[in-house]
This record gives sequence, C-alpha cells and structure tokens, in this order.
Amino acid sequence: MNYDEIFPKIVSHCKEYGFIFPSSEIYDGLGATYDYAQLGVELKNNIKTAWWKTMVQMNENVVGLDSAILMHPTVWKASGHVDAFNDPMIDNKDSKKRYRADVLIEEYLDKLNAKSLKETEKRAKKEGWEADNENYQGFLKNNRDAKKAQAVYEKFVKVLEDNDLEGMRDIIVENEIACPESGSRNWSDVRQFNLMFKTQLGATADGSFDVYLRPETAQGIFVNFSNVLKTSRQKIPFGIAQIGKAFRNEIIARQFIFRMREFEQMEMQYFIKPGTQKEWFAHWKAARMRFHLALGLPQEKLQYHEHEKLAHYADAAEDIQFRFPFGFKEMEGIHSRTDFDLNKHQEFSGKKLQYFDVEENKNYVPYVIETSVGLDRTFLAHLCNAYQEEMAPTADGGQEERVVLKLHPLLAPYKVAILPLVKKEGMPEIGRQIFDELKYDYLCTYDEKDAIGRRYRRQDCIGTPFCVTIDTQTLEDNTVTIRDRDTMKQERVAISDLRAIVAAKLDWRNMLS
Repeated sequence: MNYDEIFPKIVSHCKEYGFIFPSSEIYDGLGATYDYAQLGVELKNNIKTAWWKTMVQMNENVVGLDSAILMHPTVWKASGHVDAFNDPMIDNKDSKKRYRADVLIEEYLDKLNAKSLKETEKRAKKEGWEADNENYQGFLKNNRDAKKAQAVYEKFVKVLEDNDLEGMRDIIVENEIACPESGSRNWSDVRQFNLMFKTQLGATADGSFDVYLRPETAQGIFVNFSNVLKTSRQKIPFGIAQIGKAFRNEIIARQFIFRMREFEQMEMQYFIKPGTQKEWFAHWKAARMRFHLALGLPQEKLQYHEHEKLAHYADAAEDIQFRFPFGFKEMEGIHSRTDFDLNKHQEFSGKKLQYFDVEENKNYVPYVIETSVGLDRTFLAHLCNAYQEEMAPTADGGQEERVVLKLHPLLAPYKVAILPLVKKEGMPEIGRQIFDELKYDYLCTYDEKDAIGRRYRRQDCIGTPFCVTIDTQTLEDNTVTIRDRDTMKQERVAISDLRAIVAAKLDWRNMLS
C-alpha cells in the first residue's frame, strides 16, 4: 500500500483502539496537539523504559535528570535560541497559508526521487533487472527526474550553507513548486520566524517578565553540569540523560504526531575530553542504531543521514532516519556539540563550568556528544512498522483478513490477555486467579465478552503478544493454551508453569543483551 492508503489507516487505528486521540476534540480540537490514550500511554511508557534502561541503568557512567520546563530567560540568550532559533517561512499570497520554505523544497525532492524510482522499477520489470543490477542502479541515478533532483539538491545545499533566503525562494519559483492546498505559485519573500513560545512570569503585569517554554531539553542538562558533577562523583567521560517535554511554535505541524508543537524528547549529553569527539561520536552513533534494531525496527527501514548544514554549535551531526509511509525522516540526531554550550553558559552566568582532570592536572571545558531522539516519532515509527494487514486461517479452515500490530513484546501495551472460553463452569474464576498472579509483573487484560475468535482479533489489533485461554480441558488438568500473536500457534501449558513461561518470553535481557 502507498502512503495515501496506509497512513490514514494507521491514524484511524490509533483512535479506534485507544492509542491516540485528537486533543480537545469535543471543542473541535487544537491543531497539531494530541492526547495519548489508554493504550498509547502504555506503549509510550514502555519506549521510555527501554531507553532509560539502555541509557542509564546499563551504563554506570550515565545518570538521570529531570529539569524544569521554565528556565531563566538568559539560558536561551546564551544558547543562541533567542537570536538563531528560526525557520525560513514563506507565505502563499492566494491561499494565505504559511509554509516552511525548506520543507517545500524537501518534499519536491522527495517527489522527484519517487518518480525516478517508479520509472526505474517500470524499466527494470521490462528488462528483467534486479535491484542490485548495475543497469538498474545506473538508470536510477541517471534518469531525467534523478538528474533534476540532484541539481536542485546541490543548489539547495548551497543556499542552506549561505543562509540565502532569496536563493531559497528562487528554487521554489524556478521549479514551479505550488501551494499544497491551492495549487497557487504566488509566493512572498522568505523570512525567518522564531519558534519559541513566550509567556510571562509574575503576579502583575507591571512586575512580570518574559520567559520561554523550552524548545529542547538539553539546556537543562548543561546548566546543571556542575551540580551533577559534584554530587554524582562521576569522572570524564560521563553522561546526563533526560526525558521531557519541549515546545516549538511550528507553523507547519502535520503528518499526525510526527511534527507537533508539544512533544517529548529523550536526550543524553555525554561529556568528554576535548580531542576525543570523533571516537565518541562513532561510538554513540553505532550504539543508538543498535537500540532501534533491538526494539524491532528492521535494518532496511533505518539509515544514517549526514547533515548538509551543521548547527552553529556542532562539528559533526548525523540523523538516524526511519522509513515512514511518507519517506525516510529523522527519528534521532547524534551531534558533536564541541564545548559551545558550556562555554556560552560560563560566559553569560559568570560561573565556571569546567572539569579538573587529575591525570593531566588541569581544568578544561568538556566537549559534548549528544544523542537526542524524539519519543513521539519513535512511537510513530513503531506503529508504522508494526501495523500489518494479512490473511489468517479461520476455525472452519478458511481464510480471513486480520489487522495485527506486531510490536516488540516488551513494547506492547498489554503483555498477556486472559480469555475464559465461556462465562460459566468456573472458567472466569480460574481466569481471575491467573490475572491476579500475573498482574504484579505485567500489565494484563481480562476479557470474557464475545466469541473467542473475535477476542483474539481484538488483541491482535492492539498488539498483545500472548493470549491465555481457559477452556474445558483446564477444568480437568489445570492446563491452559498460550497463543502467540505473530504465528497464531497455541501451546498447551500447565497453569503452574505459566508465570515462568511468560517471564522467559518477556525478559529484558533478550532485547538489551
């Protein structure tokens, strides 16, 4: 299925089964804001837990932090956000809609590359080429759309490097990029737009002053560097990790939860000795890829993407991109931030933010390697990867379509569904006993309504990896069936062994080793 077919189904699935609701829906909603529903919050928390375990629990030189959302306004002056945290915006004069100019160009490039791939696959089918064939690769690189995309891309990189807003508009005009809503090509000039939300702190209008909702969680780590260093007894290299909300006044907030104005980040700042940044950048780049693979995202849907234009604080930056239904997009960034942040906060605050190296007998400002992953984007990546429509066997030997979320078992909202075959003969009582036995270790669900086949399908739709069914044989020998979501195979096991069996299937060591 293509994007227009699959993505609306995923969005609809999220609402129908209680993963994500539009925020304030009874008041017609608020653009680009969403509420995580009863199953969504569990999936989200499970992703957080996996990240925290791999980042903090399994690294003795990484500690956690939870800094405030509201910070002293000078923090954002020092970090450069007040002066430089901007996006290039362009208005369509006919539709009165505002767009990010760079996103319009990126989407145009995506369309050209998609046309190139489609034409290549059409030619390959005719010629009998495989994807790794030299002719296939050559045609993919040199057909008309591919060459046009390469030319536009090279010009785009140049205007980004030069911060050339007029040049960015020229690309849009020259390539006749139209307003997605109206089809009009009547564009304004490109202007910079600051993304920070501003509010007032104070009891009265006269006594209040401007503060900002943080646009990133990293600065809370940097301003606490000395406090953590003194109290944690850490030595360089060490890291500070944090999960928290951030806010950006995105003009173009779309593609469901991919780009929102309120979102959550999982970040770790790793403080290192200057001159070792290349080594540690490579280390964390590889470690972060392993994390996503361990959570069940397939290698073919993940790729590194090197930044064409580095941020003002970085000397290296790469993204880990996931292939969403709308193309490869950033999920996590790995950045070598040098000593920019600590130096700036040292300068603006007048406080020393240095590390005394006993081996070299000197003070220095550490360099920083940052790993920053969007929690909402990771959530969406797992939904997109897990959502499948497939044919499944029926009890009468036929076939029917089922929708299944093949989430990693440790990420699934419910781990086990307890399903008595009927609501009589003591089966519900046994089911409740099993539920009470497992609920201390795992989030379970109990369901005795509808036919067993329909209950299986519902658990498939919400991603529950294991269903335990109590039936007439259970009354005779104290055994139950445990059904695997992905294979649909059922295994007969003793109730007394059930807890150990589930524990073996849901052991964090299996994922994190």
